[in-house]
Amino acid sequence: MTTYDAILFDNDGVLVDPPGHGDQLAAIRDAFDELGIDSPDEDHLSALTGGVTPELLADLERTYGVDREALWAARERHDERSQFEAFRAGRRETYEDVGALSDIAQPCGLVSNNHHTTVEFVLDRFDFADAFETYYGRPMTIESLSLKKPNTHYLDRALADLGGGSALYVGDSESDVVAAERAGMDSVFVRRDHSRDASLSTEPTYEVETLHAVRDIANDAR
Repeated sequence: MTTYDAILFDNDGVLVDPPGHGDQLAAIRDAFDELGIDSPDEDHLSALTGGVTPELLADLERTYGVDREALWAARERHDERSQFEAFRAGRRETYEDVGALSDIAQPCGLVSNNHHTTVEFVLDRFDFADAFETYYGRPMTIESLSLKKPNTHYLDRALADLGGGSALYVGDSESDVVAAERAGMDSVFVRRDHSRDASLSTEPTYEVETLHAVRDIANDAR
């Protein structure tokens, strides 16, 4: 079995509940309302919940006659607020098995496609700070979209922070598995309820259902 020098984790859907789609849509409606755009197309609202590209924002700029930077800033601001509210209201919590993190011997890091500020909020709210020696989310800029996984940018930075070597990345999406592969890392795909029936075109190194299984993989590989 491979010896791992570091274990890296995704956040949403691995450590904490993923954002609710209804909450995301409501936040994006608020962003359009702030910009004075009435009755935006439902497909555009849905497209802005995930997988956003600079090309999509350029298209929305043309469609609604609003500056793409202003649209993205409003989207990010309301999305961040919505996520904080969901955590504070108890609609989003940690998974019950996060205690397994304390039993992992290797240094751990966190790499998320979510906002860096939201990652910091989660670390503080759930007292995760001691579990991770480094962490990365993305800044709230259009430029950050090109650095999201499956880009390896933040995985590479996190591993460098932890001293390099071999690493295992734990995620709940195909982009997580692809990013790990591109970064030269092994991957763990966690099949939570929301990803139970997901079909992957890229095979992960491991598939598990709990973080207890991740702990066992990490510790057995020491």
